[in-house]
Amino acid sequence: MQPTQTSRYAGSVCLLTVALVFGGWSHARAQDNGAGTESHDGAAAQATPDKKPSFEIYGFAMLDIGHDFKQIDPDWFDTLRITKLPSSQNQFGRNNSTFAGVRQSRLGVRSTTPTDYGDLKTTFEFELFGTGVDAGQTTFRLRHAYGELGDFGAGQTWSPFMDPDVFPNSLEYWGPTGMVFFRNVQLRWMPMRGDKSLTLALERPGASGDPGTLAGRIELQNIKGRFPLPDFSAAYKVAQKWGYLRAAGMWRLIKWDDVLADQFDLSGDAAGWGINLSSNINATKNDVVRLQVVFGQAIQNYMNDSPVDVGIEANLSNAVTPVVGKGIPIVGIVAFVDHKWNDEYTSSFGYSRQDNNNTNGQAPNAFKNGQYALGNLLYTPVPNVMMGGELQWGRRQNFLDGFHSDGFKLQFSFKYNFSVKLGG
Repeated sequence: MQPTQTSRYAGSVCLLTVALVFGGWSHARAQDNGAGTESHDGAAAQATPDKKPSFEIYGFAMLDIGHDFKQIDPDWFDTLRITKLPSSQNQFGRNNSTFAGVRQSRLGVRSTTPTDYGDLKTTFEFELFGTGVDAGQTTFRLRHAYGELGDFGAGQTWSPFMDPDVFPNSLEYWGPTGMVFFRNVQLRWMPMRGDKSLTLALERPGASGDPGTLAGRIELQNIKGRFPLPDFSAAYKVAQKWGYLRAAGMWRLIKWDDVLADQFDLSGDAAGWGINLSSNINATKNDVVRLQVVFGQAIQNYMNDSPVDVGIEANLSNAVTPVVGKGIPIVGIVAFVDHKWNDEYTSSFGYSRQDNNNTNGQAPNAFKNGQYALGNLLYTPVPNVMMGGELQWGRRQNFLDGFHSDGFKLQFSFKYNFSVKLGG
C-alpha cells in the first residue's frame, strides 16, 4: 500500500473544545524531568506582587567523534539507528569509518511570567541535528515550542505517551530502539500534579504505510492517507521515595482512500493503540534503574526508531479488495542502569529491543527486530563540562530473508553547558 501519511503530518485542535469537554478541573501542573530535557517544576499559583518574570537562555556545545567498525546509512553516521543499519550485504559500502560532528549541540530559551491564573511558562528550543529533508545535515531543528498556563498546555513537546525519564545517561544521540520517544504537536490537560499526576492530550495524527512486494503497482499509487480524528493519549504517574511507576496509553484512527477509478476498492482503516509501562527505581543512593515495556499496534511513529505503522496483507478471496492494510503489532523493552562512581565519574549501561509482527505482504528484507546496547564512562571535572567514551552495539533482523546486520561503534564526546537567567 501507498504510505498512509508521514508521521509528522500537521494537525490542530481547539483549546475551547477541550475546555468544554473537560472544563472545571484545576490542580497544579505535571512535572517532566527527562534526560536531556527541560524541567518545568512547580505548581500553578496566584500571582503575587513580589514575583517577577524570568527569562533564561540555555544550551550546550557538543562534539561527537569516534569510529564505526561496521556500516550505517551515511545520513545517520553519528548515531546507532537500528533501522538504518544495512538490510543487505554491504548496502552502504565497506566497514570501518571515522565520524565527527557537533549535531547534538543545542540552544533554547524559556520564560516564566506571573499572572492572575498562575505562572505562564514557555519553552522554545532548537538543536543542530537535521532529519527528514535535512537528514545528514548540521542544521537548526525545532525540538520544543510549548507554553502552559494553569492546567492547560499547547504546542510541541513530549507526547504524554512517552516517558522521557527512561532515556539513559548516554552519549549516543538517537537512543534505545525499543523506547517510546516522540515530541508531538498537542493540546494537553493536566488536572493532577505532585506525587500523583495525570495528563491527557489530543495530539497531531500521523502514520506511514508499507506497500511491500506490491510497491510498484499503479493501483497502489492512488491511495491517499487521511486522519479524521486527533490521536488521544493519557498518562498517570505515582512517585515515591524509591522512584515511580507510570502507565500511559494512546488510541488513534488511520484511514486511507482509493481514489483510482478501476475495478478495485483498496480503501480501508486501522485502529492504533498502545500501552506503555515505565519506572525509575532508586536501587541505591548511586544507582537508578530505568525500565520500560510498551506493546500495541500501529504506533510505530511514536517509537524512537521504528519503520512503518501499517503493512499490506493478501486478501485474495475478495476480487474487489485483493489486499488490505493492517496495523503492525509491536513490543518494545528498555532496561538501563545509571551508576555514580563518585562526584566526577558516572556510567550508564543497558539493553533495549523491539519486535514487529510483520504482515504477510511486506518484503522479505523489511525490518522485523532491533536490538541495542551500550556502556560508557563519563567524566565531569568541573560543573558544566563533561567528557567520556562509550561502546555501542546494535543488530537489525530482516523479516523473511534471514539477513541480519550489526552495528558496532566507539564514541567519544565533549560537552560544554551554558545558562544565563534574567529576572525571577
